[in-house]
Amino acid sequence: MENLLCKGVTMNLPKEFEEKMKTLLGSEYEEYTACYDEPRHYGLRVNTAKISVEDFLKIAPWPLEPVPWIENGFYYDGDHIQPSKHPYYFAGLYYLQEPSAMTPASRLPVEPGDRVLDVCAAPGGKATELGAKLQGTGVLAANDLSSSRAKGLLKNLELFGIGNVLVLSEEPGKLVSYFEGYFDKILIDAPCSGEGMFRKDKKMVKAWEEHGPSFFSKIQKSIITQAAQMLRPGGMLLYSTCTFSPEENEQTIEYLLQEYPEFQICEMEGYEGFVNGMPQVTENRNDELKKTVRIFPHRMKGEGHFLALLQKGEAHPALPSGIDTGKQKRLPEELTSFLSHVHREFLPSRMELRGDKVYYMPAGLPSIRGIRFLRTGLLLGELKKNRFEPSQAFAMNLKMEEYDQILNLPVGDERVIKYLKGDTLDVEDLVSPKEKGWYLVCVDGYPLGFGKLVDQMLKNKYLPGWRWNG
Repeated sequence: MENLLCKGVTMNLPKEFEEKMKTLLGSEYEEYTACYDEPRHYGLRVNTAKISVEDFLKIAPWPLEPVPWIENGFYYDGDHIQPSKHPYYFAGLYYLQEPSAMTPASRLPVEPGDRVLDVCAAPGGKATELGAKLQGTGVLAANDLSSSRAKGLLKNLELFGIGNVLVLSEEPGKLVSYFEGYFDKILIDAPCSGEGMFRKDKKMVKAWEEHGPSFFSKIQKSIITQAAQMLRPGGMLLYSTCTFSPEENEQTIEYLLQEYPEFQICEMEGYEGFVNGMPQVTENRNDELKKTVRIFPHRMKGEGHFLALLQKGEAHPALPSGIDTGKQKRLPEELTSFLSHVHREFLPSRMELRGDKVYYMPAGLPSIRGIRFLRTGLLLGELKKNRFEPSQAFAMNLKMEEYDQILNLPVGDERVIKYLKGDTLDVEDLVSPKEKGWYLVCVDGYPLGFGKLVDQMLKNKYLPGWRWNG
C-alpha cells in the first residue's frame, strides 16, 4: 500500500494500483497523487426540460461556477450549502451530480423523437439528462438490475417530470429478444472497479480489493455486446466507466470491435482537459482508440472517467418513433372531467387503464410481457369512486401554464415548506370562498404537486414518500 494524504487523512492505495497508474501516467503520476490532497468537487446540473440555464441562473439561491465542458453543469460549494434542502430541488429544477459523471449523457447526441436506452441507469444521473434532451418525445427506457435501485431511478425520473419512460429491472441479456434493433441511442455507464472514485469515496478502495478490474471486465463485455444487438443500424452507443483500468476501458472497446466489426469509434466534442484514449494498452493498438476520452482528476476539476462514442454501421434515418393508430378509446367520465382543466392534448389511443390506474403511453412501444418493469409511460393518476385523483408524477410532468387551477407561492412563503412536509394549508388570501377542486401547487412558477381545495383550505396531496424531512 502507498500512503497518500487525502484532506488530512492518510489514504492507502493498493500497490498493484499504484504501479498500474505509474505505467499509465508516467511523469504525471506525482501530479495525480497530489490531487488526493485536494477537496472533491460538487456539481449541479440544470433540468433543461423545466427551465433554461439562463432562467435558472436568474433565480439560483447560491453562487455557481460553470463546469466548462458541460453546457448545463455548475460547481457549487458542497461544504457550506445543501441544494437538496431547497424547494427548487423538490420542483425538479436540477440534479446533484459529480461533474465528470455529467459527461457521458452530454456526449451522446440524443435528439427529440429518439428511442433511447440507459442500460445501467440507477440512480438516474444520466437517465434524467437523456430524458430532458428528448423534450417529452420518443421513449426513454431506463434499466437497472436492482429493483431497489430502480425505485430510486423511477423517483428521480418523475421528479424531473419525464413521462415518456419505460423503467425496467432486468438482466440486459433478457432485453435483447424484446428490443433487438429497436433503439436509436444507447448509453452504458457500466459497473466498474471504480478507480476514478477513490478520492471521492475511500470505501471504493476496499471494494476494488474485493472485486478488481478482471471481475468487472467480464460483466462489461457481456453488457456491451448485448447492447450492440439492441441498437438499430446507424444508431449510436456511448460506453463509459469511472475507472482507469485499460482492461475495462480501451480493451472493452477493442473486444466490441472484434465481435461487431460494423461499429466505428466516433469523435466526441472535446475539452482542453480531456486526454486521448490509449491504443498502446490494447492488443491490436488500433489508432482509432485515440478518439476515446480519458478524464484524469489532475487534468481537470472532476473525478476519473472513460468514454467512448460509437456508431453501428452507416448512418441511416431514424425509424419513426411510433405511429398512432388513431384507435379511439372511451375514457372514464371522471378522467375526462379532470383533463378539461389541462391545456395539453392527450390522445385517447395512448391511454391505458390497468386496474384503477391510468397511464399515458409512449408511442411505438413493443410488447414487454414477461419482463420486470416498474413503470410504463406517465402515471396520470387513479380512478376512485366518482372521482379521479391525479398523481405526483403527473404534477411534475405539467408546466404551470398547462393547468388552469394554480396556487403559485413565492419561494420565501412559509407555506412552501409546509406543503412539502405534508401539512394542510390556509390559502384564504389566494382563493375566493367559492373555489374548490384540484389545484396545482407551484413555487415561483414551477410545480411541486397537487392539493384539494375545500373551504379555502388546501388538503395536502403531496406524495408521502417524497416529503421534506428537514
